[in-house]
Amino acid sequence: MTRTILLSLLAAGAAPIGIYAVAQRQAPALAPAEITQAAPASDWRDIPESDLLLMDVAGGGRVVIQLAPDFAPVHVDNIRKLAAQRWWDGTSINRVQDNYVVQWGDPTERKALPADVTAKPPEEYLRAETGLEPEWIPWPDPYARRTGFAGGWPVGGDGRGKIWLAHCYAMVGVGRNMAPDTGSGAELYAVIGQAPRHLDRNIALVGRVIEGMEYLSSRPRGTAQLGFYDDPRQRIPIDSIRPMAEVDPGARSTHQYLTGKSFAAFREARANRRDPFFNVPAGGADVCNIPVPIRRKP
Repeated sequence: MTRTILLSLLAAGAAPIGIYAVAQRQAPALAPAEITQAAPASDWRDIPESDLLLMDVAGGGRVVIQLAPDFAPVHVDNIRKLAAQRWWDGTSINRVQDNYVVQWGDPTERKALPADVTAKPPEEYLRAETGLEPEWIPWPDPYARRTGFAGGWPVGGDGRGKIWLAHCYAMVGVGRNMAPDTGSGAELYAVIGQAPRHLDRNIALVGRVIEGMEYLSSRPRGTAQLGFYDDPRQRIPIDSIRPMAEVDPGARSTHQYLTGKSFAAFREARANRRDPFFNVPAGGADVCNIPVPIRRKP
């Protein structure tokens, strides 16, 4: 069929550029998942094993949490100490609020913290220096002057050098009481609904769930105020939360996140879907609608 069209164009005296345009078939645009699958090994960066926690929930289910020491170093140090001393063993998931968060810790709020844990950390809600160079995206955002990514994390920025982590799906934050309380890190939550970005710069974000999110997000919703479980028997026991190095001595980086040209292509594809299913590209994307691809290291 193509040969017949070309011969007809030649007979009609069509210019060579027209022949080339007919002969060349434009490859369909790749979907974000296809870009991720095609990414070369050089565009995947290891997540340090020292930043990984393993949370085992009663009844089966392992959750892998990546910590963010560049953004909340004191809170993260507390969390590492709590995990190393097995403080969470025997505590529970106490709150599951639909389209919001799942929260865990000591339901009595009376369990003593280890002596080396900082009971009152500073307000690590935004940072002036992280050592990470943000890559800003061009689309407007209602919660920050600019948004983008730094070290594989979704961030907001004030345009004057300060940045903060964004409350995207699966991000992990520190529960706290009214200010000036900042939370020690003993009470944690993970976002399980539409990104509650109004919490940005009000609560310390300390990491994200990178595997096993289904063991948190699919729990029965609490019926008491704010999604807490009204009946203590509804609470889901936590068997343990431990550093990966303790659970698997000698383990090296087990997970990687996407960077480089592949992530740039992924980011653009999330904002403007041109793969065959879509009719109209969106023209932009919220930072939380560009989830950084994370995979198990081959």
